[in-house]
Amino acid sequence: MPGLFPSLRGYRRQWLGRDALAGVTVWAVLVPEALAYATIAGVSPVVGLYAAPAALILYAALGSSRHLVVGPMAATAALSAAIVGEAAGGSSAHFTAMTAALAVTVGIAALLAGLLRLGFLASFISEPVLKGFIVGLALTIIAGQLPKLFGVKSGSGDFFERIWGLIGDLGETSGPTALVGFGSLLLILVLRRVAPVVPGSLIAVALGIGAAAAFDLEDHGVDVVGSIETGLPSFGFPDVSVDDLGRLAAGSVGVLLVAFAEGLGAAKSYAARDHYEVDANRELIGLGAAGLGAGLSSGMIVNGSLSKTAVNYSAGARTQLSGVFVAPLTVITLLFLTGLFEKLPEAVLAGVVVAAVVELVDIPSLLVLYRVFTRRLGQAYGVAARPDFLAAVAAMLGVMVFDTLPGLFIGIGASLLLLLYRSSRPVISELGQLPGNGHFAALDRHADSRRIPGVIVLRVEAGIYFANAERIRSTVRRAAGREGTTAVVIDAETVPFVDVSAVRMLDELAEELEARKVRLLLARDVGQVRDVLRTAEAKAELRHVHPTVRAAVDAARTGT
Repeated sequence: MPGLFPSLRGYRRQWLGRDALAGVTVWAVLVPEALAYATIAGVSPVVGLYAAPAALILYAALGSSRHLVVGPMAATAALSAAIVGEAAGGSSAHFTAMTAALAVTVGIAALLAGLLRLGFLASFISEPVLKGFIVGLALTIIAGQLPKLFGVKSGSGDFFERIWGLIGDLGETSGPTALVGFGSLLLILVLRRVAPVVPGSLIAVALGIGAAAAFDLEDHGVDVVGSIETGLPSFGFPDVSVDDLGRLAAGSVGVLLVAFAEGLGAAKSYAARDHYEVDANRELIGLGAAGLGAGLSSGMIVNGSLSKTAVNYSAGARTQLSGVFVAPLTVITLLFLTGLFEKLPEAVLAGVVVAAVVELVDIPSLLVLYRVFTRRLGQAYGVAARPDFLAAVAAMLGVMVFDTLPGLFIGIGASLLLLLYRSSRPVISELGQLPGNGHFAALDRHADSRRIPGVIVLRVEAGIYFANAERIRSTVRRAAGREGTTAVVIDAETVPFVDVSAVRMLDELAEELEARKVRLLLARDVGQVRDVLRTAEAKAELRHVHPTVRAAVDAARTGT
């Protein structure tokens, strides 16, 4: 494994100013967002700040990205609230301890996964599933924050139940609370558009605190954050039992998948812009160390943040030294500035949350997935012709109806089922010969391609294995049954693999067709297909794969 702080190797003095400026800029965004995300996790706002210093330093020491910023995030905060809510009972102190324990268990799981080189596991959450999951999660978070913006009691249940409950309570809206909350939200969104480098969240928080003090908003029915403990957190393993850890174990895997996929996506995005590589296994180790540090500091789950990484990159950060600068600034905040946030209206904090997650409601991306469709795909796959869109919607609705972790696994399950369904229904195109150059092309895509008299040429556009072998057999049978057919040629160039079941099917099919005076020939296989045909002892004619379709057609016509 490379040494510690890999991004600092070859450090140049002229980078120091840019890293320091980026650190201050990230701190201005991290503080209000950490407070807000802690409320999503169901713990005191200061817990979000507790998580940051150790996580930032440990990721800088072990992670592979030069720009990724780790910290509390909306998706994992919501997952934390759901998992801890099911596992914890009793006092708020136990809930807080369980939140820190979850960060520890996720951190340990990530460290083990990194050491075992399991970074490939992130590929099991496809980008569309992650997109749908995040959209559903963002909508659910917004539904949970809207009552705070209106100053009405918070509802419970899934997304739709919360929205319905909010509609019923709108008559009890608190005017001052709504004015403060929606004013803060509008301010952040406007500043994000007209002055994106300005830390709108921090300005909204500062103005909210000032307004609360100047106009005695608490006396006008505006709820404020209240007492926040000043000083550094206690360090050590959270005060939980072994049974508590067991109840958190299963949920830790789901949180790890989401945290790793989201952070790795952000890291890769900015690595591509700056022309360097990130190591998925090293990212797991960095994430694990950051989570472990956050949990042992009485904090909450952390992961890579796309929004804060974007701020870091835009501010000119060159290395992880920018994140190292954020850590002492956060410590200073904990020691001397937490008292300022006690008068922060909760509606402002809700506005910060909504502004942070509203960008994640990326409906245009879902529409792009929906438009990935053609008539031919519809004919081939039916309802599964839009697999990415369906998987994304399954994940989104799963989160909105069944909660966060079930929604994630619903999306993953739908994605895998659609993949299996499509692979069991491979596209099988009939080919004809093009005039002039003698090449072969699909008849339904090239109007000038012509069938070879007596020879049917089929291209199977998938691997051939047990799940689709019968479908391929049926298609070849139908083709061989045409009047005057003497041979069927399978163009195997687009067949990446076969299994033993497929070889047995081809053998049986060749014998069946031979009894009908029709030959079955293969052309243009790839190496591993040839290996399986040979070692599985396929019929001699099938093991003799012709180098081109033209050669197979000539052999069929001449009987060689």
